[in-house]
Amino acid sequence: MGIAVSGFQNITKSWSTRRIAAVAFLLAGLVGLTVLIAIGWRALGAAASPESARTLLGHIAAGAVTFITLLAGIGVALDRALAARAYDRRDLPARPEYYDYATPELPLHMEEISGRPLAALTFTVFDTETTGLRPSQGDEIISIAGVRVRGGKVCRETVFECLVNPGFAVPKPSIRFHGITDDMLEDAPPVADVLPKFHEFVGDTILVAHNAAFDMRFLKLKEHAIGKTFDQVVLDTLLFSVFLDRDADAHTLDAIAARSGVAIEGRHTALGDALATAEIFLHMLNRLEDRGSGRSIGRSASAMR
Repeated sequence: MGIAVSGFQNITKSWSTRRIAAVAFLLAGLVGLTVLIAIGWRALGAAASPESARTLLGHIAAGAVTFITLLAGIGVALDRALAARAYDRRDLPARPEYYDYATPELPLHMEEISGRPLAALTFTVFDTETTGLRPSQGDEIISIAGVRVRGGKVCRETVFECLVNPGFAVPKPSIRFHGITDDMLEDAPPVADVLPKFHEFVGDTILVAHNAAFDMRFLKLKEHAIGKTFDQVVLDTLLFSVFLDRDADAHTLDAIAARSGVAIEGRHTALGDALATAEIFLHMLNRLEDRGSGRSIGRSASAMR
């Protein structure tokens, strides 16, 4: 039984919410019709006369039609709502993607650990949610989270998560993306208080993010204000994806998660995306190891250039 449940979870983890809802409604319809048929069969067997049996059969048929019509109506309404929600998300602009490390700050100190096995290193996988996509034009971090990866495992008990008050109203278009409202940030600390704590949490671990150049730009712009420098080595699952699946149609977090069989819980939340990125990163390390490129960070970096 446990194997069957596990197999079913592996099959459905990459399904969309619309597909899961459709299957659930289909199963509900089959179960409902089965129950109606069973009840009707027993009732027909106990009918006093052929005329009463025909009358009862008509009631059963009417009940079945009503049940199917009602279930179909609810299903169509739910599917349209889910489709509208999915379209609303797709309509949002994606984060700018970077396919090279032309930025001089990334990655730093690579030579210090270039010969060490990746599996022996400690990583902090992180993500941010922001007011917009232009850090150089005033957009700010409103949520940041990180999770430790050590010994080939995601340490879910070692996490950093904090909301950040940007000091101004969150633009409505970005609220559609991450769901973080002004009310949620009213009592949150400012970035000047949060980033030093995040810097301490990261320590000398290796930073990992998806589309890392985007998130790192927000951190780098705050270094002078907080008196801290984010000079850790930075790895990017976006670049790993380009290297491992160069012919893939997309290298978004959702696309990579689907290819890797990773379920994202809490999409577009800093912690949810960080946890998903951590699982994806471990999957990628295993693939790099199989290729012989994942034995050291230096070999992995040179392979992606």
